[in-house]
Amino acid sequence: MKKILLVITAITVLISCNKAGENEYIVTGTIKGIADGKTAILEVQDETGALKPVDTVKIEKEKFTFKGSAKEPEMYLLSIETVSDKLPFILENGDIEMTINKDSIGITKITGTYNNEELNSYKAKGMAIQKKMMKFQKDNTAKMNQAQQTKDTVVMNSLRKEYSKFQEEFITQSDAYVASHPKAFISALIIEGMFNQMAPDIDKIKKFYNGLDKEVKDTKHGKKIKKQLDELTKPVAAAVNVGVGSAAPDFSAPSPEGKTVSLKQSMGKVTVVDFWASWCKPCRAENPNMVALYKEFHAKGLNIVGVSLDEDAAKWKDAIAKDKLTWTHVSNLKNFEDPIATLYGIKLIPSTFILDASGKIVAKDLRGAELKAKVAELLK
Repeated sequence: MKKILLVITAITVLISCNKAGENEYIVTGTIKGIADGKTAILEVQDETGALKPVDTVKIEKEKFTFKGSAKEPEMYLLSIETVSDKLPFILENGDIEMTINKDSIGITKITGTYNNEELNSYKAKGMAIQKKMMKFQKDNTAKMNQAQQTKDTVVMNSLRKEYSKFQEEFITQSDAYVASHPKAFISALIIEGMFNQMAPDIDKIKKFYNGLDKEVKDTKHGKKIKKQLDELTKPVAAAVNVGVGSAAPDFSAPSPEGKTVSLKQSMGKVTVVDFWASWCKPCRAENPNMVALYKEFHAKGLNIVGVSLDEDAAKWKDAIAKDKLTWTHVSNLKNFEDPIATLYGIKLIPSTFILDASGKIVAKDLRGAELKAKVAELLK
């Protein structure tokens, strides 16, 4: 009987040695072809983005183990002495296992915890798109080089348009992932990355953030998203009062033709001052609605004054032509430092101000059906 108890005890000890506790992580790695005594290093980014080492262990018999406790999930990098690449993974409490090929560390499959399994899945889908991108580049590099040498803009623009479809596919994949994985830590990282886009879609970011589970919202990255949303949606102090009921301040700026045009001379029975830019995807997506609105109501007294926050005159003019925006346009080509944007307290675009015949602001930031209904009401 004693022998049986001793065997059971020994088995229990062996199992417990390889099993993480409730608030503990054990990262176990196997890497073939690495000599004993080489170092495995855990690194994390600090607030400045610089990598700092947080733990090191020696590799013995092609294996290594990290142990510790994580307050919350975080993206870490594993580096191996003499191996050039680094392996990203999510450090969280639980048993994390990885089998590494030293010659292609980036494709290592990491198992054992929910968030790392999800990271594997997300990376696999991204890799599939990346392979298509690489094939496209390989198949069309010579064609692009030839077009650049002959200045064949038709071919160059066509290839760029085709290539941009892969980038759009990445965005679609990420959006779909976040929408369907509210419990995944990587969803917070994806949402956080959306702020780095040239024209972040704040409505989309807010919707995705609101859909996250509380545990994800309570992480450092979840709190950072909330802070950025609060800052971006906080009312901005304009140079003058531009609230509903106040008189819209007059302004003047160059038109695409180089003439100085003022708001006062461009007024109609109803005027929409539309702040936008060629690089702003939500603005461009809204333009078909604005075109339809203008076609329906211009003859009845609607005018639109587009104020672009572009910096590149050619891109501004090209967007006007492509989107068929036939109304008045002005721009100082100074991005958000445009004096008109400062005058009106603009921090996000698209942004609209709806004025009545006297120049009074009667509504702000309406789009689509709401904007159409307001214009129709004012022109009765």
